[in-house]
Amino acid sequence: MVNISPVSDLRNYNSVLEKVSPGSPVYLTVNGRGRYAIRDISEDEEFEKTKAMLRLMCELNEGRHSGEEEGYLSSKDVRAYFIGKDK
Repeated sequence: MVNISPVSDLRNYNSVLEKVSPGSPVYLTVNGRGRYAIRDISEDEEFEKTKAMLRLMCELNEGRHSGEEEGYLSSKDVRAYFIGKDK
């Protein structure tokens, strides 16, 4: 069930926080428009992990496209690049 409350309900924040549970955030509105979300911390951690995974998948996809268009590097070229970078 979606929990939507006006931000003014935070005057009595305990009643708002009691509505928050994993998988059931509380959305706060300002002037009738959605503005804030209050989530359980475990759900927030999962959200951050998902964002990081999505960023990684996008970077890997860019690398794959780059390799297909410009050609892949050999493992010797990659090693030489990183060995030269240490100096």
